[in-house]
Amino acid sequence: MLSKRMPPRVRACELWRVAEEYLEPAQDDATRLAIRDQERAGLDILTDGESRRESYSNRFATALDGMDLDNPGKILSRSGQQILVPRVTHKVRRLRPVQVRDVQFLRANTDRKIKITVPGPFTMAQLTQNDFYKDEQELAFDLATAVNEEIRDLFAAGADVVQIDEPYMQAYPDKARTYAVAALNRALEGITGTTAVHICFGYAALVPGRPPAYAFLTELGACSVKQISIETAQSKLDCSVLSQLPGRDIILGVIDLSTHDVETPSVVAARIERALPFICPERVVVATDCGMKYLPRDVAFGKMRAMVEGAQLVRKKIS
Repeated sequence: MLSKRMPPRVRACELWRVAEEYLEPAQDDATRLAIRDQERAGLDILTDGESRRESYSNRFATALDGMDLDNPGKILSRSGQQILVPRVTHKVRRLRPVQVRDVQFLRANTDRKIKITVPGPFTMAQLTQNDFYKDEQELAFDLATAVNEEIRDLFAAGADVVQIDEPYMQAYPDKARTYAVAALNRALEGITGTTAVHICFGYAALVPGRPPAYAFLTELGACSVKQISIETAQSKLDCSVLSQLPGRDIILGVIDLSTHDVETPSVVAARIERALPFICPERVVVATDCGMKYLPRDVAFGKMRAMVEGAQLVRKKIS
């Protein structure tokens, strides 16, 4: 299991245990293992396991022009810790595709549907020190343009679903209400493929407590995204809020990542069924609450398998 250090916002090459000249082949091998585990578990939509990333956000953010990585800034994280972040010193621009090879590799190694994630503009704006733009909103809009360019290339490379990760919308809901949806819509402008946005309470291993409801969720009804990814397992979320998101598919998190205990299929089924009074089954995509990076591999596999079997129980019951 990985140690519970904060996800890095600047580069953290010291995390890799493999010499640089062997790193990419080793990451390819780790990705193949992640793909095979997802296939063995029975998942319909696969990711690459994100084994190439030091964190969900820094691989993309630190590849952008305009970020000073040698002289990083400092901010307080959502958990109140001081962390190093990229310092914005001039206009942010995307110079090249960042994750296209990830999609190409994933596409070449499975015949199932595939999904890739990118960090969202609002979240990236919170995880930088702005020393150039007049305000944070202007920075977020340029970040959104970079995300939009990346998403177009990811679909062209073969992605079936592209998800934008925006956990900081929940962390800073008042600020998010001022411009987060506008920035998200800019990131989605002209995109025709299946898009999703993920909003969560933070990694369970690092942020153990959960409020009973989202502070920022129904606002996403004003964005052009096709799927909204939420967590319900650990928080025991009141799923009635889903009735306020008409026309959106819901990626329903039903796996609790705060514990190594593997759910039974019947527990997973019950979590799925909590949502069904408020959303038709055809609009539900079953998933884990958030990323599984802090779980041992055998536990993660067991939870994925339980998720598949729980979904099968519900399908049989409603068919």
